[in-house]
Amino acid sequence: MKAKSALLNSFVAALVMFFVTSFSASAQTTTLDDLFTRLETADEAEAGRIEREIWLEWSKSGSPAMDLLLQRGKDAMAAGDLPAAIEHLTALIDHDPEFAEGWNARATAYFMAGEFGPSIDDIAHTLTLNPRHFGALAGLGMIFEQIEQPEKALEVYRAALAIHPHMPAVLESVKRLETQIAGQDL
Repeated sequence: MKAKSALLNSFVAALVMFFVTSFSASAQTTTLDDLFTRLETADEAEAGRIEREIWLEWSKSGSPAMDLLLQRGKDAMAAGDLPAAIEHLTALIDHDPEFAEGWNARATAYFMAGEFGPSIDDIAHTLTLNPRHFGALAGLGMIFEQIEQPEKALEVYRAALAIHPHMPAVLESVKRLETQIAGQDL
């Protein structure tokens, strides 16, 4: 009888976790859909607020332990300790490979370390999990600029702007690259 009760308790706990996780992911998707809809027609000031809300939603893994690893990775990046950042973010990805922001944060750390190949790989994972990740696209554009592929950088920046039309640094990069590329044609 005790074994049956323990099995039932385990089953109920698993079922509850499934519904909590499903509800959380569904609620996050609905929230993000609403934020992206608002972003399409926002003015510049409102777009900044909406962007912060989107980043906040993207940073929610659904697990306090995974959120802590993400924060530790970001803190290490801010402190300039890129090996520690990559280590924390790798641990996060190992434990939750479906969490797009873990991949994106590690892509950023790799970029900051000048390791463009691993950064591009992580950006690909990010965009596979979250195709609307304008930050990952902007980062990819920066890499293409660094490796002197302005046409590809321009294409990726334009893709980022199609999702989030109010990114000042990306808008400036597009303008600069359009001028640079047009000058090459002369």
